[in-house]
Amino acid sequence: MERAHSLLLNEEVCSRLAEHQRAEFIFEWLNHLKKLLPATDRVDIKQNQRCLVDQLSGILVGSPGPPTRWLLAHCLAMLYRLGDPLSSSLLVDRCNDIIRSRDDSPSGLPTRLAAVATLGALYEQLGRMLVGSFRDSLTNLLKAMKSAESQGRYEIMLCVERMLRGLGVSAVSCHRDVYKAARTCLTDRSMSVRCAAAKCLMELQREAAFLWNSELENVATLCFRAFEGSNDNVRVSVAKLLGTLLAAAVETRQPAAAPRQGGRGRSSLEEAMALLTAGFLRGGAGFLRASGDMLKGTSSVSKDIRIGVTQACVVFVSTLGGSWLEANLPSYLALLMDLASHSRATQIPGDAAVTRRCVSFILRSSLGSLLGEKAQTNALKQLCLVVASQKPAIGDGNVETRVSSADVSASQHVLVCCLLELGGLVQGLGSTAAPLLSDTLVDTVVSVLLHPASSARLAAAWCLRCVAAAMPSQRSPLLDRCTERLAALKSSPDALVGYGAAVAALVASAQNCPLGLPHTKGKAVLVLAEDLLRSASQSSRISLQRTQAGWLLVSSLITLGPAVVEHHLPRLLLLWRCVFPASLREQEIELRRGDYFTWQVTLEGRAGALCAMKNLLLHCRELVTDHNIGLLLTPLACAVALLTKSLTPPPLPSESFGLVMNQLVSDLSGPDNLNQPCSDLTLLPPLCHHDDLPLVGPALHHTHHRYVEEQLHGSSVGGGSLDHDPFSLCETHDQAPPAPLPPPAALTTAAVHLFGAVFPHIISAQRVKILEQFVETVNQLKGQRQQTVQTHVCAALCSLLKVLPLVRGSLGPEEIRPSAVSLLSGALESSSPLLRCLAAEGLARLVQVVGDAGFTVSVSLLCFDRLKTARDAASRSGYALALGALHRHTGGISSPQHLSTCLGVLFTLSQDSTSPEVQTWSLHSLSLVVDLSGGLYRAHAESSFTLALRLLLSAPPTHPEVHYSLGRCLHALITCLGPDLQGDGAVVTALRSSCLVGCGLMQASPDCLVQARATSCLQQLHMFSPAHVNLSSLVPALCANLCSSYLCLRRAVVACLRQLVQREALEVSEHAVTLVKELRGLMMTPTQEVGLEGALFTLLDRESDPGLRSDIQETLVHMMTSSATSGKLGHWLKLCKDVLSATTGTLILIIHLHQKTDADSSRDDDSSVFRARPESVGPFTALRWGTRRFAMACVCRIIEQCESADPAHFDMALAQERRLQESTDFLVLHLGDLVRMAFMAATDHSDQLRLAGLQTLLVIIRRFSDVPEPEFPGHVILEQYQANVGAALRPAFAADAAPDVTAKACQVCSAWISSGVVSDLRDLRRVHQLLASSLAKIQVERDVSGQLYNEAMAAMETMAVLKAWAEANLSVSSLANDGTSSGSGGGGLLTLVQSDLAALSRLWLAALQDHALLTLPQENASQLPAAGGSFYTAETLNQARAHYSSSWAPILHATSLWLHSTGFVMSDNSPANLSRPATPTSMGRTDSVGGAKSPEDVSSDRLHLILGISVEFLCSPHSQDQMENITSCLRALQTLLDVSWPRAKIGNDQALSVELLSVLHRLMVTRESPSVHLAVLELLRQIVTAAQEHVREKRHSAEVDDGASEKETLPEFGEGRNTGGLIPGHSLVFGALELCICVLVRKLPQLSPKLAGTSSVWSLTDSDCRLVASSLCVLSQLPSVCSPEGSVSILPTILHLLLGVLRELLHQPHTQTGNTHTRTHTHTQNRVSPLITFFSLDLCDRAVDQIGLLTALTVFLLSAGPEVCTAEPLHALCLQRFTAGMDAKDPLVVSRCYQLLTSVFQAPPGIAVPYIQALGLPLVRFLQRVERSRPQSPEELLRVLEGVRALEALVQAADESHRPRLVAILFPLLISFLLDENALGSAPAASWSLHEAALKDLMRLGPQHSAVFRCTAVKGNQESLNTKASGANPGGRSGAKSSPSITLKTNFL
Repeated sequence: MERAHSLLLNEEVCSRLAEHQRAEFIFEWLNHLKKLLPATDRVDIKQNQRCLVDQLSGILVGSPGPPTRWLLAHCLAMLYRLGDPLSSSLLVDRCNDIIRSRDDSPSGLPTRLAAVATLGALYEQLGRMLVGSFRDSLTNLLKAMKSAESQGRYEIMLCVERMLRGLGVSAVSCHRDVYKAARTCLTDRSMSVRCAAAKCLMELQREAAFLWNSELENVATLCFRAFEGSNDNVRVSVAKLLGTLLAAAVETRQPAAAPRQGGRGRSSLEEAMALLTAGFLRGGAGFLRASGDMLKGTSSVSKDIRIGVTQACVVFVSTLGGSWLEANLPSYLALLMDLASHSRATQIPGDAAVTRRCVSFILRSSLGSLLGEKAQTNALKQLCLVVASQKPAIGDGNVETRVSSADVSASQHVLVCCLLELGGLVQGLGSTAAPLLSDTLVDTVVSVLLHPASSARLAAAWCLRCVAAAMPSQRSPLLDRCTERLAALKSSPDALVGYGAAVAALVASAQNCPLGLPHTKGKAVLVLAEDLLRSASQSSRISLQRTQAGWLLVSSLITLGPAVVEHHLPRLLLLWRCVFPASLREQEIELRRGDYFTWQVTLEGRAGALCAMKNLLLHCRELVTDHNIGLLLTPLACAVALLTKSLTPPPLPSESFGLVMNQLVSDLSGPDNLNQPCSDLTLLPPLCHHDDLPLVGPALHHTHHRYVEEQLHGSSVGGGSLDHDPFSLCETHDQAPPAPLPPPAALTTAAVHLFGAVFPHIISAQRVKILEQFVETVNQLKGQRQQTVQTHVCAALCSLLKVLPLVRGSLGPEEIRPSAVSLLSGALESSSPLLRCLAAEGLARLVQVVGDAGFTVSVSLLCFDRLKTARDAASRSGYALALGALHRHTGGISSPQHLSTCLGVLFTLSQDSTSPEVQTWSLHSLSLVVDLSGGLYRAHAESSFTLALRLLLSAPPTHPEVHYSLGRCLHALITCLGPDLQGDGAVVTALRSSCLVGCGLMQASPDCLVQARATSCLQQLHMFSPAHVNLSSLVPALCANLCSSYLCLRRAVVACLRQLVQREALEVSEHAVTLVKELRGLMMTPTQEVGLEGALFTLLDRESDPGLRSDIQETLVHMMTSSATSGKLGHWLKLCKDVLSATTGTLILIIHLHQKTDADSSRDDDSSVFRARPESVGPFTALRWGTRRFAMACVCRIIEQCESADPAHFDMALAQERRLQESTDFLVLHLGDLVRMAFMAATDHSDQLRLAGLQTLLVIIRRFSDVPEPEFPGHVILEQYQANVGAALRPAFAADAAPDVTAKACQVCSAWISSGVVSDLRDLRRVHQLLASSLAKIQVERDVSGQLYNEAMAAMETMAVLKAWAEANLSVSSLANDGTSSGSGGGGLLTLVQSDLAALSRLWLAALQDHALLTLPQENASQLPAAGGSFYTAETLNQARAHYSSSWAPILHATSLWLHSTGFVMSDNSPANLSRPATPTSMGRTDSVGGAKSPEDVSSDRLHLILGISVEFLCSPHSQDQMENITSCLRALQTLLDVSWPRAKIGNDQALSVELLSVLHRLMVTRESPSVHLAVLELLRQIVTAAQEHVREKRHSAEVDDGASEKETLPEFGEGRNTGGLIPGHSLVFGALELCICVLVRKLPQLSPKLAGTSSVWSLTDSDCRLVASSLCVLSQLPSVCSPEGSVSILPTILHLLLGVLRELLHQPHTQTGNTHTRTHTHTQNRVSPLITFFSLDLCDRAVDQIGLLTALTVFLLSAGPEVCTAEPLHALCLQRFTAGMDAKDPLVVSRCYQLLTSVFQAPPGIAVPYIQALGLPLVRFLQRVERSRPQSPEELLRVLEGVRALEALVQAADESHRPRLVAILFPLLISFLLDENALGSAPAASWSLHEAALKDLMRLGPQHSAVFRCTAVKGNQESLNTKASGANPGGRSGAKSSPSITLKTNFL
C-alpha cells in the first residue's frame, strides 16, 4: 500500500495486482490523493492535471464500487478546483453522456452511478463556474431517474442535493423541477431513496422559500405519506425535513425583512401544530379516504406515521430553540394537550397508549432537554396550570356540574402526559424545585387523586413519588396529608384508589433515598392498611377499592426493607393467612360457592397478597427463614389450587409443580390464548444474546427515540401503562416512569419465566410429554396463530435453557432432545427476525446443557443440511446465525475441520448479493465464528480480510445493515490478531493496512451505525497497535460526530476518546484545538475558550444515558489527570469555574453571531440560536446541577493530584518565586478561585451540589490551612477568606437544611476551627454560633409526629454535631497546651468552647454509651435497651451503627480531656437535654435498683466505659485502616492516666492493667506506625507508674499501720512477693517486659539470640531512638513495682537488655553471660562481667565510643551499691578505664572523663573514696603541667576547666578537718593559671580565658577559705620576688614547683 502513496497512480503496480487487490489499491490511492491535493503546490497540480484526469477518468469508466466512486468524485472535483477549472465542462459533458447511455451490461450501472456522483461533486465544489450547464445536467438527471433502479434514484437524489449546495441561489430557476422530482422519490418503495430525497429537500429549502410558504401543506402531506411503511432512518430524515420547514415557517431567518411577494406570510405556531396534528390524526390520506374512515368510525393511521410526526415535532421545537420555547410555552403546551385529548387519537386503548407515549416523548425531548433549570421551573408552573384546567373533569360530587364521560376520557390523557412530565422535570431539578412547593404544585397534583380515571390517579401518585424522591423533606408531609385524606375519605371509591396509590408511591420512594422515612410513618401505614382490609367487607360498594388500596399499602411498606418489616412481620403473616383459606378443605368449599362480585374482591385481595409476598422475597431476603417459608407455603398451595382449578392440591410443594406446569402449558399454547396479541419486543430480547439484537433492526438500537420506536413492535392492545398494574408503583425504578405491560402480555411473560424455574423440578416423563405437546401444537397451527404459539413456547424453552446451568440441572432423558431441536429449528425458519435470534441462542444453550459432543455434531450437521436445501432468505439467515452461535456457551470452536467447513458455508452465503438479509446474518455469524475460534482462526485471517474489503468496496449503500455486519467482522478480526498487529512482517503489514482501509471505508458510510462500528474498530486497533493509528485524522472525525443525534454513535465516539486520552491526552487535546472552526457546530460555544473539554462538559449536561455519562466523566478525568499539573492547571480551573458559574440567574438574550452565520445552525438545539445567558458572559449557559457537581469533584481531584506533584502548589512564597523564573502555574496562586467555587457550590439550591461544595471547602481547609502568607509574616493565606467560609457554611445550618448537608457542614466547621486559621474573633464567633445552633437543635426533644426523615438521620446529624464539637475542643486544648492561645482567636475560641462543655460532656457520654451498646456482639443483643439509646431508636439500630462508627473516636478523646480537666470530680448534676428521652442507664446516674449512684460509682462507670470502648476497638481486626481512631484511643487513655484517680483505679486492678498491656502488645506487633508505637510506650509508662504508686501506697500504709514499728518484718508488696516468681498472663511486670523486649528486638535485632550471629545492617532513625529510650525508661521503673525478691528476679533480665542496647549502640559484639544467682550484688557482678571484658578492649582510636563507655560506667557506678562497685576485678578495671581516659590524646575524651569524675567524687563515700584515693594525684599532676603548656584551643581549655571542677569536687568531698590542706593545693594551681599584666594583652584567646576563669574562682573561693588564701598569697608573692631576682635561672623556678607540698597518701576522710 505504500506504493499507492503518490500523486499519480502507479499503473504498473496496479496492473500486476489481482482484481480485488486492484480495487483496494485504487481506493487507497484515492484516499491518499484526497489528503495530498490540498497540500500540493498549485503549479504542480496544473502540471500533472491532465495525467491525473486521464487516470481518474479511467477509474470512472472501470465500474468502481460505491466508496470508490464517492472518493473518485471528490478527488476529481478537488483537482479542478485547485488546478485549472476551465476543462471541467468537458468532464461534465462526458458524465452526462455516460448517464444518457443505454448500456445494460453488469459494468454499465456502476459506471453510470460513478458519473452521477462525479457530476454532483463537480457542481458542489465548482459551484457557479458550471452554472451554464446546470439546467442541461439537471434535466438529464431527472430524465434518467424515471427509468433508474433504486441505486440510481438514490445517487441522483444525492447528486441533486450537492448541486443545490454548490450553486446556492443560482439554481433558483430549477427549484420547482427539483421539488417535483423529490416529491416522487419521497414516497419511493426504497427506503434509502426516501432518505436521499429528504436530504435533497433539506438542501432545497435553504433557498426555496415556497417550501415553507405556499407548498407547506403539500410538503407536510407528502412527509406523512413518506412516514407510512418507513424504517427508522426514513423517519429520522423526513422528520428532520418536516420539523425544519415548520420552524422556518414559524420564525423566518430574517424577521426584519419584508414578506416575500406572492407568498404567504409567516405561519403561526397554531398553524404549524395544526399540520402536525392533522398528520397525527389522519396520516397522509386524502380527503375521500379520511372521510370514509370517519364514517366507519375507524382509524387507518399507522403507528409509524404517528411516530414520524412525533419526531418531526421534536425537530421543530429543537430548531426554534430553548428561548423560543420558553417564550411560547403556554401556547405550545395547549396545542400538545389538544392532540393528546383528541378523540381520534384515543379511540381504542392501543391508540391511546401510543398517543400518550408520543406526547410524553415530545415533552421530555423539549422541556427536559432544551430548557435550563430556571426555564424548567417556569415549565413546571405552566404544566400545573394545564393540570388545574382539567379540574372540572375531576368533579366535586355535584350532579349539575358533572362532566360527560368523553370529557373525563379526554382529560385523563392530558393529565397523564402532564403529570409524567411534571415528575420527570422535578426529578431532574432535584431540590432546586423546592420553591415551587410553596405554590400550587402539590395541591394541583393531589387534586388529581380524585379523578374518575385510574390512569390519571396513578400518574398523580407517580408524580408525588418523583417529588418525594427529588425533595426528601416533602415525603413525610405529603404522606401525612395523603393518609389523613385516605382515612377521611374511606367511603369514596376514587379517593380510596387515588390516595392509596399516592401513599404507596410515597412510601416506596423511600427505598432508594438515604434520608429514609420515619418508622412511625411505616407503623401508621400498616395500621391504615389493616383497617382498610378489615373494613373491606363492610360495604360492598367499595370492597374492591379498599382491598386493592390495603394490599397496595402493605406492598409498599415491605419495600422499606428488613429493618422495618421485621417489627411487623407477625402481623403481615397474619394478614396473608387470613386472605387465603386456612386449609385445603376450606379451599374446596370456597370453590363451590360465591358470586361474581365476591370472587372479584377475593381474587383482588389474593393478587395483592401475592404481590406483597413477592416484595418480601425481593426486599427482605434476611427475613425469609425456614420458619417463615413454612408459614407461607399454605397460602401458596391454596393459590396454586385456585390457579389450576384443582380441588385436591397435593400437600408437598414438589408435587404441586406438575399442576403448575400444566397450567403454564395451557397459558403458553392453549387454544384460549391463541388470539391474544404477542408482544415479542418485550418478551424475547431479554432471552436473546445481546450481540444478536442489532440484527433485528433499529428498534432495539440505543437511540434517543427508542422510547417511541418500540411502540411499533408492541402488542395491538398498546404499550405499557400504569393502570395495567398499580403495584408497579412499589417497584424500584430509575427516573423513567413504570410502564407495566397489558395483562395478557404480562401473563405470558410471567408464564415464560416461571416455566424455566419450575421445569427442572418435574418428573422426566412429564418433561418429555410437555415438549412433545408443544411440537404438536405448533405443527397443527398456521399463520399468525402458529407464530404466536411458536414465540411463546420457544421463549419458555430458552428461559429453561438459561436457568439450567445456574441450578446445575439437566434437561432430562435423551427422548426430550428431538422435541427441543424441532421447536428451535422451526423457529429458525420463522419470518420474525427476533424469533430467529432467540432460536439461535436457544440452540447454543441447548448444546451447552446437553454437553454431548455427538449431539453438538448432529446439530451442526442439521444446520449444514438445511442451508444446502433452504431457498428462502429467512431460513438461510436463521441457520447461518445458528451455525455461528452454536459454540457460544461451550468454550469456542476447537476443531480445524469444523472451522473450515463453517467458513466455506458462511463465505458463500455472505457473497449472496441477491439477498442483503442473508448477507447480513451470515456476516454476523462469521464474526461470531472469529470470536469463538481465537488463535485457531489466524490461518484464515487473510482470506477473511479479503472478503470483508471486497464486500465493503462493492456492497451498495442502500443496505447499511450489510456494512454494519462487515464492521462487526472487521472488529472480530482485529481482536483475533491482537498484539500481532504491531509486527513489521509483510503479512502483518498487509493485514494492518487492510484494517485501516476497512475502517476508512466504514467511516465514509452515510449510516451512523456503520460509522459507530468503524469507530469501535479504530479503537480496538489503537488498543493493539497504537503507533499505526493516525490521531490527526481520527480525532477530527470523532469530534465531528460528538453531537450526533444517534446515541450509539455518541457512545462509540466517547468510548474511543476515553481510550485515547488514557495514553495520549495531550495529543488528543492539541488535535482538537486545531479544529476550532470545524467544531463550532458542536456543543462548544465558544470553542476557542473551552476546547474539547468544554464540549464534553456540555455533552455531559445534555446526556441522560448512564453509560455515556460515565464514559464522558472518565474521559474528562483522564484528560485532567494528564494535563492539570503539566501546564494546563489554570485552564482546568477556569473551565471548572465557568461550568460552576453557568447558572440561570438574571437572564438576558444574547445572540451568538458566529452561530447565526453558521450554515448548519438550524441543525443544533437551543445552543445554536437564542439562548438565555447570565450577565457574566461565559462559554457555558444554564448547565444543570449534576454537571456542576461533577465540576466540583474535578476541583477536588485536581487538589488531590497536586499533593503528589510539586510542593510549590502549597507554598505561596515558593510559587511566586518560581513563577518569576518559569512559566509554570501553581495551585496556591488560584486559591481565591478555589474558595469562590466552593462558596458558589455550597450556597446553591441543590442539596447535592451543596454537599460537593462543602466537601471541596473541607479539602481546601485541610490542604491550605498551614500555608503562610509571605506578605504578612505570622499569618496564613486562608485568613483573608474567613468571611467567605462563614457565609458558605451558614445556609447549611438553616432550620430546613437536610441532615446530610448539616452533617457535612459540621465537619467543615470542625476542620475550620481546628485548622488554627481563624484569627478574627468576630468570624470565630460566627462559626461558633453555627455550631451552637446545631448543638441546641439536637438537644431539643424531637416531635415524633413532625419528623421528616428516618430516625437514623437524626442520629447521623447528632453524631456529626458532637464530633465537630469534640474536634473543636481537641484543637482548643492542643493550642492551650502549646501556649499559642494567647491571641484573640485562640483565647476567644477557648472561652467559647468551654462555655458549652457542661452540656457537651453529658452528650458525649451518652453517645459513647450508645456506641458501646451498638458494638456488642450479636449474642449479647438481648442487653440492648428495648426502646433504643440516647440518640438512636431500636428500629434504626443497624443504620445508626455506621454513624456512630465514624464519630466515636474524637468524642472519646474529647471526653477524656474533659474528665482530665475535672479530675473526675462531678461538679454539675443537671443533665443535658437529649434528642430522645434517655434510658435509665444512658446517663450513668442510677443503679439497677433505681437509687442514685455515688460519685465514686459514676466516675468508675465513666472510666470503664472509656476503657471498654478503647480496648474493644484496639482488639478489633477491622481497625487496620483507622489509624486516626487508634491514635485517638491511645491519647484518650494517656489523658485519663494523667489523672491520679483513674491511675489509682488501674493500679489497684492488676487484671485490668495486664489486659491493657496485652492489647498494647498486640497493637505494637500489628501496626507499623512510629507515632502509634511511641503512644503505646507512653501509655505503658503510665500504667507502670500507676502500679508504682499503688505499691508505694501499700508500703506506706503498712509502715504507718498501728503496731508496725513493733513488728520485726513488714509484709512484702509488689510483684514477686516472697518468692520472686512472675506468672505470665497475670503479671504486669512480665507483660511490660514482653512489650519492651518486642520494641528493642524490632529496632535492635542483634539483641535476639537467633539473630545475634547475622550480619544485618541496620540504622536507627530519630523515632527509633525515641522508642528505644522509652523502652529503657520503662525497664528502669520495673524493679520498683516488684518486691525485693521480685526485683532480684527481673534485675538480670533488665541489665542484660541494658547492656545489650549499649553494646549495639557502640557497634560491638556481645558475649553471652552466665547463670544468675539469688542475691542482688552477685547477679549484678555476673551481669557486669561481660561489660568488664568489653571495657578492657582498646578504644583509644574511637573517641565517641570511649566517651559512651565512660558515661555508661559512671551511671552504673552511681546506681549500684558499694558492695558491687568495690568488688574486684571490677574496681581495678574501672580505675584502669578512667586512667586511660585521663591520659587520652583527645581533649574531648579527657574533658568528658573529668566531668564524669566530678560526678563520681560527689557520690556517697562508699563509692567516692576509693576513686579519690586512686585518681586524685594524677589529677593534680595534670593541673600542674598546665602552667608549662597553657591551652591553645577551646578543647584544651575545656579540658583544664573540667579538671579544676573535678579537683574542686574532691575538695568539697573531704572532711572539714582535712579540707584546708586540700585548698592549699587548689589555690596555688589557680594562681599559676594567672598571667602577668604585661603578657595579658598578647596572650592567646584560650590562655586569656583560662586566666579569667582562674581569677573568678579565686575571687569566689578566697572569701570561703580566707586563712589559707592569705598564706597562699604571701607565699606566692615571695616566690614572685625570688623569680624576678633570679630571672636568668628558669630551672630554679621549675624546680620550686616540681612537686606539691602535700601528698594525698593519708586517709583524710
